[in-house]
Amino acid sequence: MGVLDLSIEAEGQVVGQATGYDWQADRDRLVEAIMPHVVFDGWTDAALRAGAADLGIDLPRALNAFPGGMAEVLAYNHQRHDATMIAGVAHDEIAGAKIRDRIARAVRLRLELAAPQREAVRAGLSFLLLPENAPLGPKLLYGTVDAIWLAIGDKSTDFSFYTKRALLAAVYSTTLLYWLNDKSERQNATWQFLDRRIADVMKIPQIKGQIRAMFDQLPNPLGLFSRGAGPLAKAGDLPLGMRPRRRRRA
Repeated sequence: MGVLDLSIEAEGQVVGQATGYDWQADRDRLVEAIMPHVVFDGWTDAALRAGAADLGIDLPRALNAFPGGMAEVLAYNHQRHDATMIAGVAHDEIAGAKIRDRIARAVRLRLELAAPQREAVRAGLSFLLLPENAPLGPKLLYGTVDAIWLAIGDKSTDFSFYTKRALLAAVYSTTLLYWLNDKSERQNATWQFLDRRIADVMKIPQIKGQIRAMFDQLPNPLGLFSRGAGPLAKAGDLPLGMRPRRRRRA
């Protein structure tokens, strides 16, 4: 990313505090100013420069706010929406709703928050495909699905903690792609698509239960040859050719 391709460090906050200005406020103001330029310039240094110019902020100060350049701007904007979604779900009266309805509401709210920036989100997907940005995409996706589960009150700590997030990652990412190309009124087609994807995921525990029940009805292959257990435990039950021969006494 040229002159703006700097590593992300926490030093910016320290410098901001030392010089007496509000470093966090600069980050929030810059993100808002940069986003309109992303639609035309993409996630490039030009968009960062233009946003800083709109605010009358010089380039060194803008770089102090986002030392990682546009990759850090994208991540910060994405994480702000995650935080707003969590706050929005907390104020919704859906605590007693079914889990599928709570997930659908959280995913829908997350996408609605990004709606004013839909073209920037589209450009962001291409930006995240660049080799230097490839690790950032999965990190942001995990952050979003983790935020959704936490927002609806998930407190799992066992293996299901990971399976829940993996399943929701698939639901969220496919719904996001559908949403980016949805031209239906109020994105109603997207919400129907989301409901279908969640319904498919909710069937997985039932399928697992059916498979487990089927295997429980099958004999244990190790038990077939164990002494005192299973249908072939007794020699008399074995086929004639497999019965052990008795030794003749001398």
